Amino acid sequence: MTSNMASSSSSSRDNMWSVSYDIIIVGAGIAGSALAHALSAAAVERGRPLRICLLERSLAEPDRIVGELLQPGGIMALKKLGLETCVEGIDAIPTYGYCVMLEGNPVHIPYPDGHEGCAFHHGRFIQALRAKAKEAKCVEVVEATVSELIECPLSGRILGVRATRKEEGAVEKEAFFADLTVVADGCFSNFRTQVMGKAAIQPVLKGHFVGMLLEDAQLPIPKHGTVMLVEGSGPVLSYQIGTHDTRILVDVKNPIPSDLKGHILNNIVPQLPAALHLPARKALENDRLRRMPNSFLPASEQGKQTKEGVLLLGDSWNMRHPLTGGGMTVAFNDVVLLRDMLLDVKNLADWQEVKPVLHRWHWARKPLSSTVNILSVALYDLFGAHDPILEVLRTGCFKYFELGGNCVRGPVSLLAAIEQAPFMLFRHFFTVAFYSIWVLFTHPRKVGVVDGKPVYRRPRPDEYPFLAFMSLQVFWTACVVFLPLMWTEIRP
Repeated sequence: MTSNMASSSSSSRDNMWSVSYDIIIVGAGIAGSALAHALSAAAVERGRPLRICLLERSLAEPDRIVGELLQPGGIMALKKLGLETCVEGIDAIPTYGYCVMLEGNPVHIPYPDGHEGCAFHHGRFIQALRAKAKEAKCVEVVEATVSELIECPLSGRILGVRATRKEEGAVEKEAFFADLTVVADGCFSNFRTQVMGKAAIQPVLKGHFVGMLLEDAQLPIPKHGTVMLVEGSGPVLSYQIGTHDTRILVDVKNPIPSDLKGHILNNIVPQLPAALHLPARKALENDRLRRMPNSFLPASEQGKQTKEGVLLLGDSWNMRHPLTGGGMTVAFNDVVLLRDMLLDVKNLADWQEVKPVLHRWHWARKPLSSTVNILSVALYDLFGAHDPILEVLRTGCFKYFELGGNCVRGPVSLLAAIEQAPFMLFRHFFTVAFYSIWVLFTHPRKVGVVDGKPVYRRPRPDEYPFLAFMSLQVFWTACVVFLPLMWTEIRP
């Protein structure tokens, strides 16, 4: 348990309570709630229960536009954690794959072998996870705002946190001590830089998703995530999250238009399937638009240059673009691995015993997290293309899916986190690049508009020299998009 030095260093503060635990988890979101329940259940099963404190600023049901789609790989991880019932009783909708639309043409991308995902209202799912954490033995859920990490003045080790309870009249900070502190406070983490120290990396903002909730909307393929590739904008993503509710997310790059509703109404809605026009207009009239940043944050290994006694989990440590809906799947898989590894640690207060565990965890999670992370950003770069070379890759990717067979099964298995193979992703990505070059030479392409209708024609032989030069640019661009992403994930 916590050292006497930790207790004595806090005793000099007036009017302060202090409580000691084996593990403190900051943030009762996706990752934090799942870890609290998973650690408790597994520890009790092993006959060595852990005293866990789960701290959350507000236990009210959150109202957010993130974390609403769980891939089949995430469902598999939920079952390993004993949390599969959390998607029951919340009006969740099963998802069976994707529909990608380009210029009004859909291509069906089903999950293989009967796998299915799930879409739901984020807040309802969070409350179900928190309920499981509250039910877990030896887990204390505390509604309190964590304001700082308690750092030992001599060693620099994190000893716990200071927090103010959300109770009427509560103004005093309490000290919560633990052998190990887990920070899972999300993408806007207050403690990321302090924990990571010299290993800290700043998130890269890729743009924003603007969210609306459509009522009784009909998607092109029911119970499938729908990715609509529109001109002059990034991708539009839509999926059903309730019996009557369908989420739609519009990609908006910086600078954000001053009249967002006008931008969506005039530039985006006309390019959506006709069945979505009326629900989208009603949503724009009656609903408030909400934005969420789309950031990319590679995971740096913890334990080497980071603070002792603490680790980051979830979006506070690693983020990917939400286009592929892989965030919760990565988080649950991280919890599965971390739970088993931490329970093998005999003394959580011994950082020399915890440190190698963090090293093993970092590399054990790589097959899945790297696959999901690379795919999410690479697909966004292609689908959000405003560059003519990237548009060639985008068209090639779409036509690659149209081939069906393994050209669909392989990529969707990676996207769904059924397969965990970065080099399989490498193979498919560069196959798409070469196929895009083939399409450039052999398929009709848009050359103009006559009477409001697009005109297509095949390339002429006299255009081949230019297309050959363009092909080199396509291959080079594919390398520029993919290889740096892969390096950030597999480098030591």
